[in-house]
Amino acid sequence: MSVTGTGEELGAQAARTRALALLRIRSRATAAALLPAACAVVLFAAGAQGFAEGGGWDAARWAVTACAVVVLLVAAAVALAVVRAKPAVSPTVPLSEAAAPDLYRLVRDLAERLGVPAPSAIALTPDCDSWLEDRTHPAAEQAVRAASGGSSDGPPDGADRRAGPRRRTQAAPVLVIGSPFLWWMRVAELRAVLAPVVAGTGPAAHPDIAAARRFVRGLDGAVADAAAPAPGPLRALLRLPRLLTGRIARLLLRSCRGHAAEMERGVAAAASTRAQAVDYGLRIVAQEQVGLAYAGWDRLLTRVALPAWRMGRWPSRLDVGVVSALTELSRRDRLAEGFASRLGERPACDLLEEPGAADEAASLLAARLFHGGPAENGPDWAPVDWQAYPDEVVDRKWRSEAARLHRVLDALGVPPAAGSASDPVCTGVPTLARVVEYLSGGGGGGGGEELAAGISAAVARDEAREPRPAAGAGPGGAGGALDPWGPDPLPLLPLQPPRTGTELLADHVAAMVCCAAVDTAGARPGLDWLDGPALLVDGERRSDLGSPVLSLVEEGDAGPLRSWLTSVGVRTDKPVRLV
Repeated sequence: MSVTGTGEELGAQAARTRALALLRIRSRATAAALLPAACAVVLFAAGAQGFAEGGGWDAARWAVTACAVVVLLVAAAVALAVVRAKPAVSPTVPLSEAAAPDLYRLVRDLAERLGVPAPSAIALTPDCDSWLEDRTHPAAEQAVRAASGGSSDGPPDGADRRAGPRRRTQAAPVLVIGSPFLWWMRVAELRAVLAPVVAGTGPAAHPDIAAARRFVRGLDGAVADAAAPAPGPLRALLRLPRLLTGRIARLLLRSCRGHAAEMERGVAAAASTRAQAVDYGLRIVAQEQVGLAYAGWDRLLTRVALPAWRMGRWPSRLDVGVVSALTELSRRDRLAEGFASRLGERPACDLLEEPGAADEAASLLAARLFHGGPAENGPDWAPVDWQAYPDEVVDRKWRSEAARLHRVLDALGVPPAAGSASDPVCTGVPTLARVVEYLSGGGGGGGGEELAAGISAAVARDEAREPRPAAGAGPGGAGGALDPWGPDPLPLLPLQPPRTGTELLADHVAAMVCCAAVDTAGARPGLDWLDGPALLVDGERRSDLGSPVLSLVEEGDAGPLRSWLTSVGVRTDKPVRLV
């Protein structure tokens, strides 16, 4: 036997061994639930045969019978909770075969070459990862059919579409692909990256592994359902039974944790070994692109998308943006040299019939996942394209923060700047000079701290007043295609930790400087694909503003900032337009 075959067999054997261990835990739990009933049957049978007679034995029989009834009721409740538990399903954008016939063909050819079942469907996720996800739970299947208008994305051509529910529970898992991969990777690279993932459908088809996974998913769903508040007026009445079933399910899940982890490691090892024969050399190069895509995607979300989301706008072409971000990174980073030459090859997004529609759907889902925006457009939640981003997001962001800064100064009783007070036209209007003078000594050794505290409080109040509709409050796209797994709100995944008062103050002062540069020196708001909002002076990005602002905010030294303002031609005494 070859080394590859040996490695695959060892991984598959380890996975099957752990799956059997999980099924034994299920069998032991079932046996423990039936043990009191079996004892009661034995005691009654002994009494019927003339053995174990007397008052003590009668009391024991009825006590054991009562215990058996209680245990069976609890076991039935736990079993019902496990069976009816809603499975944890990742929010994704379903991708039908009609929307991506070439991608489906690539995946099927890959599965045929690997000798494994093809995935039942393909979906996109706004993340830099790919995996297989079992969605054979009846609730998930019903949601898929409803979202697709009565049809589903799987099974592939040639499969038995007339099969009943039993056939559907044995369907292959769904292949979830990170949407940034489709736009940044070339077709051959995507194929190489997906090879070990698709190879996992082989172990997933093994009956013992499939049964063990269903058992663990059911326990996990039962624990989650028990932790959620009970709906309806019977909430108080159902609290104790849900608490009991949740604790039992949690105990069983804890005993399964080690075996489940080892089983998945064995499945991954077997799939990886099987995929070594497919594009192995190219996969090494493609893995470098995975790391690069992750770095660019993270910076695009935190520095470009997040400012737009906070203003009620969501960039509608995030995947196109990640290509621009990574191309820019290729120009700046020596380690990325040569990657831009790949752009002449066919991108994997060409495998989609309508890449723009898929990008827009994935971009909206990213906004919902990472920021909690609603599923539909509205007056306070609208898409924005990259051409309009500087004017509609960057300029508005700067002026909103500058306005907040001056509101806090007003609340602190800070007077206008000395230079503007003598000018009747500028008296009472916001100027940059007011901010610089206050932070450079006009506010005392504690002015900066007081202003930072005021800014932090103002930001907290503004964020508390912002309406944040539930992420699953409405259908997404046509026919609910963005959220087919249920109406529950999507979990929020915060992109940035909370900012300190000094950091917030520095951002607001920099925003005021940018507004003054735009209004008095002919500068323009711009977009840097890696750093987000940027100030353009004479068409060139000025990235040297951060250090002078920090000197003013942290040390009260206005000298570096005044020199910077002079070099750009900014008038600090002129009024600034705010929103």
